[in-house]
Amino acid sequence: WGTPTEGGAVGAFIVFLMALYRGMRWPELKDALLETAKLTVMIFTIIWGVLIYVRFLGFADLPGAFADWISSLDASPILILVFILLAYAVLGMFMDAIGMLLLTLPVVYPAVMALNGGEFVSAADSAFGMSGPMCAIWFGILVVKMAEFCLITPPIGLNCFVVAGVRPDLSVQDVFKGVAPFFVADAVTIALLVAFPGIVLWLPSLAG
Repeated sequence: WGTPTEGGAVGAFIVFLMALYRGMRWPELKDALLETAKLTVMIFTIIWGVLIYVRFLGFADLPGAFADWISSLDASPILILVFILLAYAVLGMFMDAIGMLLLTLPVVYPAVMALNGGEFVSAADSAFGMSGPMCAIWFGILVVKMAEFCLITPPIGLNCFVVAGVRPDLSVQDVFKGVAPFFVADAVTIALLVAFPGIVLWLPSLAG
């Protein structure tokens, strides 16, 4: 299939042929192409915006300054990590998951790595008891879980609004009440992953 771009082009062409085979005519095809163009422009706008944002952060040295400040705090590293995750929970109440991750990770990731002792620290010399690469994997899983957690947190729980849109007989409030047990389950899961990193790191550790 060649490169990912070539593979995507081939897949899009196959979908196009299937649509024609199933009877799609020019008006429907025109609408589909316009929606595809709008979505593509939106995605590339976000990507370019993030690249400019990351470049600006690099010039301003904000990630380094934030990492130095985090490392200088007179508090337990695990407590600081908990506060970072709580900050994600608060941001998730007002932002969508993708936007939240794109805006925060360029700053937060270097800070967490510095808090652990650096990207090349050994497990024996680290703050969290794991090497730099293992800490990166662990924190990545935690952030992804927080993003999933934020998808069901009010007032902007995207998954809840999707379910409410699919089921006209349910209000958004009903959906939020229904996901309350899953909200608690996600919170417990994240707490376990923070308290017992081995749950996350067991499989990567087998690869050496």
